[in-house]
Amino acid sequence: MSALPSPRESVRERVGREEWQLRCDLAAAYQLAAILRWTDLIYTHFSARLPGGEEFLINPYGLMFDEITASNLVKIDHRGRVLDDPLGVGYNEAGFVIHGCVHRARPDAVCVLHTHTRAGVAVSAMKCGLLPISQHAMRVQRDVTYHDYEGIALDLDERERLARDLGPTSRAMILRNHGLLTLGRSVREAFELMYYLDCACQIQVDAMAGGMANVLLMSEEAARTAAEQFNRPDRPSERKDWPALLRLLERRGINYRD
Repeated sequence: MSALPSPRESVRERVGREEWQLRCDLAAAYQLAAILRWTDLIYTHFSARLPGGEEFLINPYGLMFDEITASNLVKIDHRGRVLDDPLGVGYNEAGFVIHGCVHRARPDAVCVLHTHTRAGVAVSAMKCGLLPISQHAMRVQRDVTYHDYEGIALDLDERERLARDLGPTSRAMILRNHGLLTLGRSVREAFELMYYLDCACQIQVDAMAGGMANVLLMSEEAARTAAEQFNRPDRPSERKDWPALLRLLERRGINYRD
């Protein structure tokens, strides 16, 4: 069995407190995604921008999500130059195209999550897009924008169109025939939005299995009320859900802080 290389030196000892906390949160998001089966072998990516706005953290290319820890995340700048690669394995080029674009276009985006889940890709291939058929959908449905498929995200020119389609305020995007993307002012917020978006896609796929004629759409009033309730200021779950998820990792003995 091939073992992972070890970091060349202690990352924790040479980064500041803010960066270390961000590394821990992002590593936790990767580990939670592995539990929730959001992974696609080694091919999707989460990122988090460091204070200052010119550098961000992303996963080492070749690691499964359950291998990612705070110490082995790769640091790159807005041009894609590697600044810190503790394992020396590099990063996924498509990850830079997508995440670099969003971080640069949206200063509010501290964290960006991109997934290829089965349900997410299925809804991305539906002409109707995400429908207002579940409470889960109401967390994100009015916030979702769409970007048409152009091939694997390796063309730097696509960044302009990605940024345009995302827009100045959206926190969720469906990449047509490709997958899902969420962004947040924190790792917690981006993770929560992805959880609801992916659940909404799973529910939609299940509901539509019985035929579109059997699908009940919410009324405009009910949809508006639910969206407002989810987005009310100081919602209690914003302080409660992330600590609960971290406790889940700790109970399972997952050392994402390594």
